[in-house]
Amino acid sequence: MLVIFDWDGTLIDSTGKIVACMQQAAKDAGIAPRSVADIRNIIGLGLDEALLRLYPEQAADLRASIRQHYSARFVAADQTPCEFFPGVMESLDWLRAQGVPLAVATGKSRRGLDRVLGNLRMSDYFQGSRCADETASKPNPLMLNQLCEEFKVNANSAVFVGDTEYDLEMAHRIGMPSVGVSYGVHEPARLANWQPLQILDDFSALLPLVAERYGMAKP
Repeated sequence: MLVIFDWDGTLIDSTGKIVACMQQAAKDAGIAPRSVADIRNIIGLGLDEALLRLYPEQAADLRASIRQHYSARFVAADQTPCEFFPGVMESLDWLRAQGVPLAVATGKSRRGLDRVLGNLRMSDYFQGSRCADETASKPNPLMLNQLCEEFKVNANSAVFVGDTEYDLEMAHRIGMPSVGVSYGVHEPARLANWQPLQILDDFSALLPLVAERYGMAKP
């Protein structure tokens, strides 16, 4: 038993902040920013992988400059934490009360995840986590494999919840059941390509699905 969550776009509504900081970082580095749609498309990847997709024609040192400006912009903006999507905290609290182990697998850096969890006073809330800068970026499934090893569960005994095709592809590649959320950055049609158990419009709809899967009384 293990439920693993993506962070940005799945639990927390950070898309607008990520887009704004990425566009401003490009301006800070002296180049034209990419469109909102282009930036939304790379959310979920590790930052280096995201910048390579956004600016494949640029030299590595310029991408490094954008990375530095983005990190500074995002740290400053994230002093005011983003809001959780409706139903997220209540649902997480219910899962914890039922004794379901919870983990996070994110494209954020370790420093970034630890910072936001600290700002939200949730540093001890999840029993495990993996970040893109300490393992492989999505859609490589290494972070999920590592979490399964840590929690001593098989991939098909866990569930991964995410809002991008990178999330669901990652789970699909190791036979881990997945659940998509429709309110994130990738359209449901893209999520459906990776055969999730369900695509949810409301995060709280996850609870009866998890309860049924693990033989618990439904909420």
